[in-house]
Amino acid sequence: MGVATVIGKRTTASSKGFTLIEILVVVMLISLMAAMVVPVVSHSVEMARESALKENLQVMRKALDDYLADTGRYPQTLQELVTRRYVRFIPQDPVLDETEAKWTLSYVEYADGSRGVRDIRSSSQALADDGSRFDSW
Repeated sequence: MGVATVIGKRTTASSKGFTLIEILVVVMLISLMAAMVVPVVSHSVEMARESALKENLQVMRKALDDYLADTGRYPQTLQELVTRRYVRFIPQDPVLDETEAKWTLSYVEYADGSRGVRDIRSSSQALADDGSRFDSW
């Protein structure tokens, strides 16, 4: 009777935990689900960057147009848009790294020899989700 009790307690004690096989199956399932989620998340991050770039370009181009409408000239630098409060700050290009995030500017030459910033574009030559290049937007 004493042996049966010991064996009964062992089986009860071992049934409280997980076997190595059960743990490996759970880890495998979690890894499989994570592998399916990573591409979706990665693509949504890229879509967010594209959307942010479109918004930044729209805001900056509107500020340039408003400046032209108010003064009759384009600003000589983008910083003038901040100084005259057309925008709060010059946004960074979200599709480029912070170290290389520089805008490509188009200028207009005036008769007095000065020039003004007429347009702003991304410097990135990467392709967008629709197949167009960011620097063509």
